[in-house]
Amino acid sequence: MIKIEIPNPDVVITKSRQVGEKVEAPLSSVYGFTNYNKIPRDKGGIILFFDANDDLLFVGKARKLRPRVKRHFEDTVSPIKAHRDEVYKIAVIVVEEPMDREIYETYIINTLQAKYNIEKVFYK
Repeated sequence: MIKIEIPNPDVVITKSRQVGEKVEAPLSSVYGFTNYNKIPRDKGGIILFFDANDDLLFVGKARKLRPRVKRHFEDTVSPIKAHRDEVYKIAVIVVEEPMDREIYETYIINTLQAKYNIEKVFYK
């Protein structure tokens, strides 16, 4: 039997709350996330979206992490498009090898039972 361990995230960003009075110019952000610059631009890996209760919502993989994370909040075809407001935390695991990304994605989806991944599900 093959033993797979889920790697620790390399980067974790959480939704920012704007403090103080309401102003005309809110924080420049996408769904409350302002620190995308922490996510590597040209590295591949796994993206995990969590809600405020730390429940796993969705797992994805990408050849280029930062643009893919941003696209999840902009695309009209993203699997999480109807659930974007639920996302509170994004964890990124850098995995360069495409085959490793595929294995980790499927393993994480089924081990942690991601709520909105409908493909690659074996636990139902």
